[in-house]
Amino acid sequence: MKAAVIPAVNGRWELREVPTPQPGPGEVLMRVRASGVCVNDVLATTGAIRFPSVDPAITGHEPAGEVVAVGPGVTTRRVGDRVGTHWVRAACGRCDYCRLGLPVTGQAAFACAAPTTTGFSVQGGHAEYMVVGADETVLLPDGLPFELAAPMLCAGYTGWSALRAGEPQPHERVAVLGIGAVGHLAVQFAHACGLETIAMTSSPNKHDVVRRLGADEVVANGAELRAAGGADVILATGTSYPAAAEALPGLRPGGRLVLSGIDPTAPFTVPPSGRGLPFIGTRMQVIGSTHNGPQYLREALDLAAAGKVTPMVETFPKEEVATVVDKVAKGAVRFRAVVTY
Repeated sequence: MKAAVIPAVNGRWELREVPTPQPGPGEVLMRVRASGVCVNDVLATTGAIRFPSVDPAITGHEPAGEVVAVGPGVTTRRVGDRVGTHWVRAACGRCDYCRLGLPVTGQAAFACAAPTTTGFSVQGGHAEYMVVGADETVLLPDGLPFELAAPMLCAGYTGWSALRAGEPQPHERVAVLGIGAVGHLAVQFAHACGLETIAMTSSPNKHDVVRRLGADEVVANGAELRAAGGADVILATGTSYPAAAEALPGLRPGGRLVLSGIDPTAPFTVPPSGRGLPFIGTRMQVIGSTHNGPQYLREALDLAAAGKVTPMVETFPKEEVATVVDKVAKGAVRFRAVVTY
């Protein structure tokens, strides 16, 4: 099969012929049709978060396709099922985190001693075929194209989980910081829920498109957000923790800042004040959120299938995968690059 392989840390991706995997007990073989390129794929390439330990190094945690073979004992999936898988597929079941009996979610990637992570500890989706546990797949809604399903498996999952973690009430305002792959979907999610939605971006060329996606107002930073009346929930969807901290002055008393991106370069630091008052005196909260449970992934996919949320994607053939990764690294894709296999 053809697969996009990272030859070494900081190496340029190469399309290679590699052996096609075969499903074992409890597993299915997926014919990948589309796989999104996440910024974490770029960070894996550079080793900033973790270079893939699987050999050959095939990353990608937004694969969508169909089941073409099932291994022994599989009863929940059938040949022909349209499926996808996601980032954290399983936990080790033995470490202190696993002994707490918590669900296997995105948090397991940071807390579990040895999680199964797509594209990091096991082969990812930038290939024509991949093997995945049957119970580690999600059925894709009928009518949702693979190219649009793929971004929902990480970017959409992340944005919807962040909104749910912020627990906005019907009368509250939601601000989305960072209008990228996750952020442009988070704006649509908030709008679809009937919430007053504010986009926060320093890029003037995104103002028109984010308004079309459902933003009621657009501001550049926390100071402008405060001047516009503030927000009860801020979804920090980008990869800059300093930018998230700078947004805090726009948070209303009792508000929640949800961190849903990974910044490998800087820690998150709460500034000494917000809205002129001590942070603790205004009952603000900072909440961490990744993929907060499979029910949220299913909900996100259903919203996309219903047309209430639509990923904005640029699609590329597998032969251009190295160029695509370069474009993502430079921020030259609006808003998600999807490679077809």
